[in-house]
Amino acid sequence: MKAYSEDLRKKIVDAIERGMPKAEAARTFRVGISTVKRYMSKAQRGESLEPGKAPGRAPKIGERERKLLEEDLKERPFARLSERCDYLQAVSGVRVSRSTVCRAIERMEQTRKKGDELQQSETSF
Repeated sequence: MKAYSEDLRKKIVDAIERGMPKAEAARTFRVGISTVKRYMSKAQRGESLEPGKAPGRAPKIGERERKLLEEDLKERPFARLSERCDYLQAVSGVRVSRSTVCRAIERMEQTRKKGDELQQSETSF
């Protein structure tokens, strides 16, 4: 679930500071009452209302590795996942599993089928 924008958070705080009850603000802006209370307490403490960083581990395959993988897919379309893992480790120093490479390829909307060109040429007889 995506975080609410800083703009919406400020609107909620402004509405309450102008006298709107918290429950009504929650209904008006279609957020939970706990959310409204949290934004108000942050505003009263003088903290920023901007959304925090999303939790979780940083992805192993960043923008640089994704570009390397994309180039490798074009240069060696029939390479195995394990060969692509070795390539990424040799070039970028990032060690990734076959599953990680597979998911990255899926996100790039690439196909890994090895017989596409062959199947197309057979059907054109």
